[in-house]
Amino acid sequence: MTTTTPEGAAAAAAAGGDILRVEHISKRYGAVTALTDVNMHLGYGEVLGLLGDNGAGKSTLLKILCGFQPATSGRILLEGQEVVFKSVDDARARGIDAVYQDLALVNQLSVFHNMFLNREQNSGPLLNNRAMRKLAREHLEEMGIKIPSVNVEVAKLSGGQRQAIAVARSVYSNPKILLLDEPLAAMGVKEGAIILDLVRQLKEQGNVSIIIIAHNYGQVLEVCDRVNLIQHGEITYDKRSAETSVTELTEMVVAEYRQALEERQRLGQHPHIPS
Repeated sequence: MTTTTPEGAAAAAAAGGDILRVEHISKRYGAVTALTDVNMHLGYGEVLGLLGDNGAGKSTLLKILCGFQPATSGRILLEGQEVVFKSVDDARARGIDAVYQDLALVNQLSVFHNMFLNREQNSGPLLNNRAMRKLAREHLEEMGIKIPSVNVEVAKLSGGQRQAIAVARSVYSNPKILLLDEPLAAMGVKEGAIILDLVRQLKEQGNVSIIIIAHNYGQVLEVCDRVNLIQHGEITYDKRSAETSVTELTEMVVAEYRQALEERQRLGQHPHIPS
C-alpha cells in the first residue's frame, strides 16, 4: 500500500490548483442546522463568488473558514493538509484573513493607525507613528487606493474608501486567502467601483485567493472566476463565471422562493395582515 506524506499531499494540491478544500462541512446550533454538507474548493489565485439568500449559510461558512467558530463535522484542507483552526488568530497565522461587513475599523482613528490596528510598530515604549504613516501611504499607493491623506480620520471617508482601507489592511499581512463578507453592501455605483477595481488588481497580481460573499450577481460575475450558490446549507451550484449569467442565477433563486411559497400554501400557512 502506498502512503502519501504531507509534503506529497501539498504538492498534489498545488498540481491540482487548489489552495483550499472544504469537505462535508456541517454546523449545528442545538436543534438548528445552519450548514448540512458543504463541499467547496478554491484555486491558487482564484476569485470565487459565494452567493445565496439570507440565512442560506454563507456567513456561517465564512466564520468557520476564518477560525471564528468550529464546524460540527467535516474537514478543511489548506494546501493539501488538513487543518483545524483554534481561533481567528490561528487561521490568520496560517494565511487566512477576513474582512467583515462591520469592517472592524475605529472611526476616530486615522487611516494609518487603522492600517496597523493590533499590529502597531513601536520605537521603544512609544508608537512609531512616522514609520506607520510612511508604510501605510506606500502600501495604499501600491494598491491604487486614493484617499485625501493617511492622517485623516476614517469617519471622514466614504463607505467605499473605508472598505478599501479594511481590505488593504488585510492584504498588508500577506494572506494566502482573503475572505470578503458583503464588501459591496449598501454601496453606490462609484463606491462599489473602488472595491471592484481593488479585487481586479489583486486578481491580476495572483498572490492571494479570494472568496467574496455577495448579493449583486452582476458585480460578482464581473470580477469572479467562478461562482457557487449555497442553498439550505449546502453548495448546489458551481460554474465558471463565463459559463453562467445573471439571468440563470436569478432564475435559480426565484425558483427557490417559489418552492418555499408553494410549501407554505400546501401547509396552509398565510401571512397575517391586520385590518
